[in-house]
Amino acid sequence: MTTQKLRFGAFIAPFHPLRDNPTLAIERDLDLVVLMDKLGYDEAWIGEHHSAGYELIASPELFIATVAERTRRIKLGTGVSSLPYHHPLMLADRINQLDHITRGRVMLGVGPGALPSDAFMMGIPVEKQRDRMDEALDVLVPLLRGETVSHESDWFVLREARLQMTPYTRPHVEIAVASQVSPTGARAAGKQGLGMLSIGATSAGGFNALASNWAIAEDMAQSSGQAMDRSAWRLVGPVHIAETREKARADVRFGLEHWLYYFREIAALPLAAEDGGDPIDRMIETGLAVIGTPDDAVAQIERLQQQSGGFGAFLLMAHNWADWRETQQSYELMARYVFPKFQGSNENREASLHWTRENRPTFMGQAQVAVGARIRAHISEKGTDNIGPEILAAMGAKHNAE
Repeated sequence: MTTQKLRFGAFIAPFHPLRDNPTLAIERDLDLVVLMDKLGYDEAWIGEHHSAGYELIASPELFIATVAERTRRIKLGTGVSSLPYHHPLMLADRINQLDHITRGRVMLGVGPGALPSDAFMMGIPVEKQRDRMDEALDVLVPLLRGETVSHESDWFVLREARLQMTPYTRPHVEIAVASQVSPTGARAAGKQGLGMLSIGATSAGGFNALASNWAIAEDMAQSSGQAMDRSAWRLVGPVHIAETREKARADVRFGLEHWLYYFREIAALPLAAEDGGDPIDRMIETGLAVIGTPDDAVAQIERLQQQSGGFGAFLLMAHNWADWRETQQSYELMARYVFPKFQGSNENREASLHWTRENRPTFMGQAQVAVGARIRAHISEKGTDNIGPEILAAMGAKHNAE
């Protein structure tokens, strides 16, 4: 029997093209998490961005507070809070408040900040973002444990700082560090003994770096007196599935080009070839995305397991390639047909079915003996006047219908 269930969730940046009504787009993001909660997804991670027009959520904490009221069990994380943008005490206080409000359903994802344009508007030197993330994390972890911290740097000061409320989650809320190709996230996670969010796990660079980044994290953890836990490692990849591969390809024509435009022209990440070929073919061939069936999604996750050596959760990158109706269907197909493959949901059902099938002759024979005994008892008491010919035939009795 499967003892370790692979968890499933979504990484919701989100990505909304300019043609969309932003108010309704954010509402659909909320609706998506509500749907995930109903379908049994384990977690949702909500992004923080302040420029470029596509990734519309500026405060993941506000989003989490809102959607927590509409859901029952799904865990909700900041995916991610950009540490250089916040005074560590203020961020720790907000997360601790959410920890109490959600009764322990909140998680803290952290990173240096993905969009240089965000940092530019705040006067934060891009070359200092990763150093500031590391420095903030050094004080955030003890703060979230409820400890008193003093620290002074060139961008924040803490004087005997501590949270007013003891953390709801002990020793502190779960924390995960964003990791892509560079060792920055892996080193920070290892130093503090935290989880990792491998956001670009299916890109060529991110996929190839999975095993090495985990090794870096484990090495840093060992030298820091910490330990890494694979169950706290999340891998992120884009998926859209339908009943057939042809249907999935047709679905994503709705919004894929808008998504690709953002990464080609705004975020400037080479996620698809610009050689005039079909981007869907390229994304499938390179393993960047699943655009196909539940079986294709299963194959992608198995590929990631083999490459990484094992992880705790697979997160769908929310991308809005398909219209809302087809997007909901894709999330439902994942829950119906992909989850059971990695969670052992049907192992006992399969065992019960095979056992019952193998022993069917015995069970049928016993059932016939039991029924026959009751028929004979009835005939002995009442005779055969009210007994139909088919019952007598089943008993092996002769019956003259005339």
